[in-house]
Amino acid sequence: MREVTVSRVVNASPVVVARWLDPPTIVEAEGSFTVETIGKDGDATVVVASGPGMQLPLRFEDRDESIYYTQEGEQGPFSHMETWIDLEDAPDGTRVTIRSSVSLAAPLPFGDRLAAWKRKGELKRALDALAEEFGDV
Repeated sequence: MREVTVSRVVNASPVVVARWLDPPTIVEAEGSFTVETIGKDGDATVVVASGPGMQLPLRFEDRDESIYYTQEGEQGPFSHMETWIDLEDAPDGTRVTIRSSVSLAAPLPFGDRLAAWKRKGELKRALDALAEEFGDV
């Protein structure tokens, strides 16, 4: 399993940034999947995302003032994937930190390293979309 972290300050308050960070927007901003369906499961939001030749459910929850989501079940490219999004006040707005741990489902040499590299690209795209939304490009 590998862990990746990306961070960026955007020129908006944590409340405004948190409103933008709803589950379907996060999935679309990462750029690898499109949102097929959105449902509720107790306090969680489950987004079914689709990409080239696959669909996977992503379960979003609020945990300890973080947005937390994970790939549910056995479908999807990862045997394990969980992500935390944290917001904190910064002098110029809000620092958004996204941390994800991943393990590839396929038994490939260096598979987890490849999964982390791909996941880091997705997280950077999400931060770029967030920065563009608030004029920080």
